[in-house]
Amino acid sequence: MDNEGTYGARGTRGAQPPDGRSGGPWSSVPHPAGPPPARPPGPPPMAPPAFPPTVPPPSGPPHLVGAPRGGTPIARWLDTPRPAAGPGVWRYAYVPRPAEKPPRPSLLGRLLTLVLALLLVAYSSGYRIPYLSLPFRYLTPRDWWTYGNELRPGVAPDIAYAWQALYFQAMALLLVLWAAKLGNWAGFFRHYAGANFARVRLMATGLGAFIALWVVWNGSVPLLEIVFLAIPRSLLRADGSAFTVTLVAYGAYAMVAAVVVWPFARIGRWHAAVTEFRQRRAGAQTRLPAALAREDSARWPELRAAGLPEAADVLTGAVQAERMNDVDCARLGQAWERARFSPDRLAAFAAETVRKGPDAFLHPSGSRDLPLRSARHDLLTDQVRIGVCVDNDRNAYARRGTGVALEPAVLGTSLLAVGPSGAGKTARLVRPVVETLALQALAGKAAVLAVGAAGASLGPDEAFDIVVKVGDPASLHDFDLYGGTTDPDEAAATLAEGLVGDVPDLDSRRAALALGQLLGPYRTVHGHFPSVPELRELLAGSESALAQLRQALEEGGHHAMLRELDARVRHTGSSGDPATVLAERIGLLDRPAFAGFFATGADARPFTLRSLEQHPVRVRIDLPERVHAGASRVLTRLILAQFNSIAAARTERSRFACLVLDDATGTITPGTVRGLRHLRSVNAGAVLALRTVDDVPEGLHSALLGAMGCGMIFSGVTTWDGKRFSEAWGKEWVTVREVAKHTVFADQPVTRALHTLRKLATGNAVTTDAVTVRQVERERWSASQLAYELPAGHAVLSLTTVDGEHAPPLLVQLGG
Repeated sequence: MDNEGTYGARGTRGAQPPDGRSGGPWSSVPHPAGPPPARPPGPPPMAPPAFPPTVPPPSGPPHLVGAPRGGTPIARWLDTPRPAAGPGVWRYAYVPRPAEKPPRPSLLGRLLTLVLALLLVAYSSGYRIPYLSLPFRYLTPRDWWTYGNELRPGVAPDIAYAWQALYFQAMALLLVLWAAKLGNWAGFFRHYAGANFARVRLMATGLGAFIALWVVWNGSVPLLEIVFLAIPRSLLRADGSAFTVTLVAYGAYAMVAAVVVWPFARIGRWHAAVTEFRQRRAGAQTRLPAALAREDSARWPELRAAGLPEAADVLTGAVQAERMNDVDCARLGQAWERARFSPDRLAAFAAETVRKGPDAFLHPSGSRDLPLRSARHDLLTDQVRIGVCVDNDRNAYARRGTGVALEPAVLGTSLLAVGPSGAGKTARLVRPVVETLALQALAGKAAVLAVGAAGASLGPDEAFDIVVKVGDPASLHDFDLYGGTTDPDEAAATLAEGLVGDVPDLDSRRAALALGQLLGPYRTVHGHFPSVPELRELLAGSESALAQLRQALEEGGHHAMLRELDARVRHTGSSGDPATVLAERIGLLDRPAFAGFFATGADARPFTLRSLEQHPVRVRIDLPERVHAGASRVLTRLILAQFNSIAAARTERSRFACLVLDDATGTITPGTVRGLRHLRSVNAGAVLALRTVDDVPEGLHSALLGAMGCGMIFSGVTTWDGKRFSEAWGKEWVTVREVAKHTVFADQPVTRALHTLRKLATGNAVTTDAVTVRQVERERWSASQLAYELPAGHAVLSLTTVDGEHAPPLLVQLGG
């Protein structure tokens, strides 16, 4: 089994295994370009604790709503239910909201229909409803009737009178059912039965079946009489076989009982009730005691089921001794998921867990938690809570009052957040997302790259493995402009996207070709790509720089690269040559503040984004946006282009990779939009924050909103921004109730006089209301509503998961 990140602590300059061996998965993390500044005396940062440590609960422990009170806090956290829910629902101790009850039905309408049913029964049983007997007369033989339309007494009196009574009773039953449907008795019954509807329905149908059988058995309904009259007399004679007579009689009873009871059983769903009772009885026999069931998760049942009781006992003891936190549980759970399907890894997992306990499979930094948490996290579901759905008609009834959370399943479709400065994008969205991804990185589940301006409060330096402070001499890490690749064409494509991707009249492919014609020959000669000053000279067409490069190629016999250089020299200075614009843009990085920062060569070890592909690394890049705004925009575009390229080409996709841009102004280009569309298929995502959509070229507005699966708009935006989100969220069918008031014109003198008197008394003309209810298609959120009706501290959030499940735009109170 491989290490799975089991190396011990490392300093900020790179990692070495505890036994001093070189190599390993963390050894490729770059060292600083220059010697680090002197450190104060003391222990090295992020040193792993000795086993067995006493690990405190996570900072900002989760609120254990609905959790059992017994056991340690971490055991209660493990045992708290997390039912499946829709996209964006905070699943920790989630309890679905009860179904919305319809308005209380009117009792008067039911009473009126009941009186109507009784009158119909009385009149039908007394044969006083005209023409009710016509169908019966047409369906029966003519010799049953006299010329006065009455039953003839001398012809089959028993059958005739029995069928007549049964017919009128059936008509009375149909009239009662019609009155019940007219009065919606079923809805009335369902409303007052409430949550016990199934049980009450079962009892009511059982009572109804008993009453119906009693009515049939005592002869009030001549159904049994008709059945016996239809049976041949030979089967019921006294001189026949007693067994036959008994069998026929009881068979008739059973058939009549079945006919009477079957409708009640069908309405009451007796079969489903019996099946449920059997299942509940079988489950009660195999159900574990309540105390044991509550502690099941804390006892690591999956390890015991897999035949690893020793490892389970070690972890159970650590939970009971409070030597584990939520990060430890998530990290060990992730290691178990990777090892469970491989026999070799399974044995190594058990040995490592038994030997180190909660210290097994530590993150290469040795950290087991963040120094500070500003939001609520649940690492078993990889969620971070950012707010709560407002109890408002704008939100669906089932979502009102529920927590709103983000997780890799929705971040994998990428998230675009738009809001003015001070709306809370950084504090209430970006930082919680960076925190949860950093915690998941400590558990081996994710890799995160956070990019923002210096002082953007994305988290303390101790919460990250690598902190790149561009332009700061105290920074321990540089930044690789070429993304750590050795392919000149790939490096040229990403660098061209970062330098001139926002130039509207310049094709980035032509710029990449011009860069490739220089990067390829230079790397062939020197073994590395040029530094910023050297690349600027080559793009500007410096004769001395080009001559030296040509001479080196000729001496080395690199004829193919020599043709590339000659092609670049021929196009230098021509109309439409992209090298001129490239030289101007690279000049933004060739400033004294960045001298030596983007160094290349054998001695330089800048940070490369390829570390996100190989390790669960936590990286933060601080840009000098206040002093060097142009250079910051170039670097942000370059970072986004490199992330798209590396994420699309990575082979290990089990770990979620996410890029978080605190300010994506001037970053979006046609190439980056195309790259964002493919992130969800490679288990990666991006979070982009903008002050306004106008910071993106107008031609890319629709493409950007279509590429981002999740959208979030904060309070304080303009109607122009609201219009774009409103169009992206589409429309829905709503019920509209319109009331029109019409003036009443009286024709009679007395009525006209009364209307005139009423108008003099009230000051209003006599009107009548005309109510129209219709279905219309309207925008989910209009531009004016988004601009003027969002309260401060609120946002509208729409979510889409990587599986294609959608959540409509929700009004969210941030931080609630």
